[in-house]
Amino acid sequence: MKTSTCLFLVLVLGQLTIAQTSSATEKTKADFFPNEKAKVLVLGTFHFNFPGLDEHRTSDESKIDVLKEPKKSEVTDLIAYIKKFNPNKIVIEAKTDWNNRYQLYRKGAYRDKRGERYQVAMRLAHELDLDSIYSADAPTLESELLEKDSVLTRSLTANIDWKASDPYLEKAFEWFDYRDAQMKEKHLLTFLKEMNTREAHNTNFGLYLTRQMATKDYDGADNFSIWWYNRNVRIFSKILQLTDGPEDRILIVFGNGHAAILRQLFEASPQYEFIEFDSLED
Repeated sequence: MKTSTCLFLVLVLGQLTIAQTSSATEKTKADFFPNEKAKVLVLGTFHFNFPGLDEHRTSDESKIDVLKEPKKSEVTDLIAYIKKFNPNKIVIEAKTDWNNRYQLYRKGAYRDKRGERYQVAMRLAHELDLDSIYSADAPTLESELLEKDSVLTRSLTANIDWKASDPYLEKAFEWFDYRDAQMKEKHLLTFLKEMNTREAHNTNFGLYLTRQMATKDYDGADNFSIWWYNRNVRIFSKILQLTDGPEDRILIVFGNGHAAILRQLFEASPQYEFIEFDSLED
């Protein structure tokens, strides 16, 4: 009986030793990818100059003026907050090179421009003494396909009913109107922190996944793929090209509609660490 017990204990101890040895030698993802990554902070924002180019437009009653108090001081607070991230590269939503404008800004020009590219990106770059800013917007695959074969490209999305009722989009517009109405009362930094939570990003992104996805022959899915999603993947590609290494700290200032897809891409990439916008020290 004692012999059987001893043998059982030996077997158990042997199995534990093997398990511990296996656990000690088993590698994880961290063993294959570097721990140091380029850090990315995405500021998804409304357009400070309200150009009215998006499907949803802020009412005149809800618009703010970032050149007048109290919002002028709130922009200063926003700049001070982002400085805690200490970016060495700032990327803006622009298809063409804006460095000529930035150099003029450094000499005193464009200070009366309300757009976030001036009020946030250029101002911050200037105060941090960065020598340039980076443009990373991109044309879509759809636009290029239309140039090469417009008949074929349009046939891919011919079954989309652009006028079809979408209750989710209608509710979203009600939500946007409600949120916009708070813009005057809330501090600008608080407002932008709320716009850049994971929940807010995903809510915005989800509106591209309702009505138009329910078309036959994948027309809605194909349109989304070659248009909106593709544009953002191309933007990501351009940022990837300007990234030099893990020492980079990149601020991205784009319309908030882009933020959810950019979040997804940066969070999944082994090269980047996505920094939550509300995580900087107050």
